Amino acid sequence: MTVYDLPLVNATLNATSGLLAATGFYFIKKKNIRAHKACMIAALVVSGLFLTSYLVYHYHVGSVRFTKQGWLRTVYFPLLISHTVLAVVIVPLVWRTTFLGLQSRVTQHRRIAKWTLPLWMYVSITGVVVYLMLYRL
Repeated sequence: MTVYDLPLVNATLNATSGLLAATGFYFIKKKNIRAHKACMIAALVVSGLFLTSYLVYHYHVGSVRFTKQGWLRTVYFPLLISHTVLAVVIVPLVWRTTFLGLQSRVTQHRRIAKWTLPLWMYVSITGVVVYLMLYRL
């Protein structure tokens, strides 16, 4: 494996994180707190692995230009901008939500989780879409 294989690894980690978070949501709706906690902690760990891999890749490769033209270009940049901004916003939200959950501050945890989960899902999904558009189209 080389550093040039990391974009696929990153997309896989991003998708896995999103799936784990969605599964955690499913479990909390079923009132299975233990499974919810396990999924959400796993999602957090996978997100940390993603961030590490992403930073390693861009440290070695730098910025990757989007060279496609036409309608794809008009879709790509707004998607990338919204993804990037929300990827920055989601980090403190995830940490705060996790902290509140681990402290069993359920009311506060639920209140912030209602914002955190949809944003996390958006960032995970758009991260995979950005990867596909940048590296596979």
